[in-house]
Amino acid sequence: MAHQRYQAAIAAYEKAPQMSAAIWNEMGIAYQMMFNAKDATRCYKESLKLNPGDSQVWNNLGTVYASEKAYGQADRMYHKALKIDPRSAIILKNLGTNLLAEHKYNKGWEAYRQAVAIDPQIFADHGGPSVENPSNVQERGAMNYYMAAGCASAGYTDCALEYLRRALDEGFVTRKKIASDSEFASLRNNPAFQQLIAEQRSQ
Repeated sequence: MAHQRYQAAIAAYEKAPQMSAAIWNEMGIAYQMMFNAKDATRCYKESLKLNPGDSQVWNNLGTVYASEKAYGQADRMYHKALKIDPRSAIILKNLGTNLLAEHKYNKGWEAYRQAVAIDPQIFADHGGPSVENPSNVQERGAMNYYMAAGCASAGYTDCALEYLRRALDEGFVTRKKIASDSEFASLRNNPAFQQLIAEQRSQ
């Protein structure tokens, strides 16, 4: 798995003398990394039969449903995961992204806010199953905008500026809205932020 040889990893897992919940989960991750949602879902469900109290497996299953745009099912998986582990930043982040894809912007931002409060670096790449950027430009713009807000609230200026630029490029937000949004008040005296606003004004 560490070397991304997922097919070989699956073959090795299948040779285990006894299939445990952990092995089913690892197989699910391997299938998901190969974009095989059907077998990933099967493995995660087998894992949950053996250990329904594993929040990360519920989360992983949620990411499969989200990748298939079954957002309602994904929501349910994330909420089940959060009942077990309410302070998981990665689950809150995935729930937030899912809610944004459903255009539930206020709820999505609230989930992001909670995730950042628990782990300020949650928007860094953690590896493993996660929710991919939405394919729809509007949804992608929304996710980038709220990620920028999350980074700003955590004090990560460069991260906030990167996501803000993406949100602007995707047409989700205007210069005027960014300039007046209290979420970015901490950036107003930053030269790079001022330049970003000026670039947008001149276009």
